[in-house]
Amino acid sequence: MLKATTLKFIKDIEKNNNKSWFEANRKKYEDAKLDFETFVQRIIDGFGKKEPDIAALTAKQTTFRINRDVRFSKDKSPYKNNMGSYMSRGGKKSIFAGYYIHCQPGKSFVGGGLWMPQPAELGRLRQEIDYNTDEFKSIVESKKFRSVYDGLSKDAEYTLVRVPKGYEADNPAAEYLKFKSYVALTPLTDAELTSKDGERKILKAFETLQPLITFINRAIQD
Repeated sequence: MLKATTLKFIKDIEKNNNKSWFEANRKKYEDAKLDFETFVQRIIDGFGKKEPDIAALTAKQTTFRINRDVRFSKDKSPYKNNMGSYMSRGGKKSIFAGYYIHCQPGKSFVGGGLWMPQPAELGRLRQEIDYNTDEFKSIVESKKFRSVYDGLSKDAEYTLVRVPKGYEADNPAAEYLKFKSYVALTPLTDAELTSKDGERKILKAFETLQPLITFINRAIQD
């Protein structure tokens, strides 16, 4: 479980997002960072027993820096108001699908998949879905999957209006060929994150997601 002080630090940095405050509270940041990494490592160690792709990862290979890249952003706040971990074959910068934990007080979630892949990887995945539509649907439309995630995320930024070029509108997989990102997410409450319930919920969410990750990575690798 996470310490309540870790969530408090993230809340505080959202209210005091400037370098002078951060430097004055660097020790609190270091403590929060270590706590989050310890939390993530427990998830890796637990789920790694069932998912060999992440078993050898360390928390540091999966967690993101708190510093924001502000070069092309109108928002010049120097720090993120969240902590995140992406567990994937090859680490957080991998092209492969993986598992994600997002820690942000009141807005935390867990899940994963393949987010905004490059055209080559997206093309391979769409082809795999076209060739193996029944298998794909059996994963994302199963009762188990929908009980945790309620299906794939259909946010506007993740989907096309029409099927992509090369596919007919009446393709049996048309609904899923329109996706630009294949991700599934479920919320985590602050209370869950700071209790053992959070770790259990994350492990269950990852286990439920695993068949989708396997399907996606098979397509990308092939």
